Amino acid sequence: MPSPYRAIFAVPGTVAFSAAGMLGRMPLSMMGIGIVTMISQLTGRYGLAGALAATLALSAAVLGPQISRLVDRHGQRRVLRPATMVSMAAVSGLLISAQQEAPDWALFAFTACAGCVPSVGAMTRARWAAIYEGSPRQLHTAYAYESIADEVCFIVGPIVSIGLSTAWFPEAGPLLAGAFLVAGVFWLTSQRGTEPVPHPREEHTGESALRSPGLQVLVAAFVAIGAIFGGVDVVTVAFAEEQGHKSAASLVLAVYALGSCLAGAVFGLLHLKSEPSRRWLLGVCAMAVSMIPLQLAGNLPFLAVALFVAGLAIAPTMVTTMALVEAHVPRTKLTEGMTWTGTGLAVGVALGASASGWVVDAHGAAAGYAVPVSAGALAAVTAFLGYRRLRRPAPTREGKRERDYEDGARHVA
Repeated sequence: MPSPYRAIFAVPGTVAFSAAGMLGRMPLSMMGIGIVTMISQLTGRYGLAGALAATLALSAAVLGPQISRLVDRHGQRRVLRPATMVSMAAVSGLLISAQQEAPDWALFAFTACAGCVPSVGAMTRARWAAIYEGSPRQLHTAYAYESIADEVCFIVGPIVSIGLSTAWFPEAGPLLAGAFLVAGVFWLTSQRGTEPVPHPREEHTGESALRSPGLQVLVAAFVAIGAIFGGVDVVTVAFAEEQGHKSAASLVLAVYALGSCLAGAVFGLLHLKSEPSRRWLLGVCAMAVSMIPLQLAGNLPFLAVALFVAGLAIAPTMVTTMALVEAHVPRTKLTEGMTWTGTGLAVGVALGASASGWVVDAHGAAAGYAVPVSAGALAAVTAFLGYRRLRRPAPTREGKRERDYEDGARHVA
């Protein structure tokens, strides 16, 4: 591991909570695609599969920020464990209903309840922020590591989820995803030494972190970015099936994540002097342009190469996003603020998965890639329109922390 990454793990407890966070975030890449694979295997209906994945993402989008707001006030252990058990009870109901050929309304009901799932990535990022508060170089590297961890999950998760559901039994992928979530959350919350100190109700203004204009821009853009991801996932599974190699979809999606993982690893070693807001704008535009070649894909090898190149823009954009969230959200609402970006992604994934599922059913897999292309264009327009709001941290930011960030941004990130 390069020295900047090795250095951030010198603090006791960082290795343990990072390992727990890696395990607990695996469902992020496994559950949605697992549901798509399971339902398509059992019913052959990609429209229903995409709609259920969309329901899960929308439910998580609604409930996730509320869970994180409770975490900011009461701590991770007191909130995450009950929320996880509720989510897993709903996942169990979904799997049983799907296996027993229950009515569609039952599938949607259980899927909606399954969205009561903690944002494990936000929890681990909040721990890094608490440890390296006022140390922007180390925090930049820590956020880069978190993006690498996300992408490793997206490399491994779809392979495991799709592979188990196609080779073993249809419900195997979502079932294992639920087991990972329970194990990861309980392991993470057992580590009290690195848990951020909760902020009591009297330290909060009562307003949501989303009142920040800068965060509003980030979340709006992430809705469109999420539509890219949701569309790519669903259409790639359908495209691979049309090519006669449905199980290969997991490998193709893993290549997409691999590109992001490699770019994130390099990005974490850099100490850039440009403004984070400018880098973020360029990253979003690069993600949008990278979707265009997907419409030219005529076979799986070409598609894999195109997705690898597209993935190179993801992790650097995500790392920069976390730096901007830190600049625009008060410390007492940091976990909630980080979760809102995930919420934007979840809403976008829901829209992208649903729209692409219907396009695939109506016009075929090749036509489905028009959905991520359109979403990329929308993301770029949103980034351009909101760029000025991101150029400076919000005035409500605590004074000392705001100065720390600005000093670090000029010299480091």
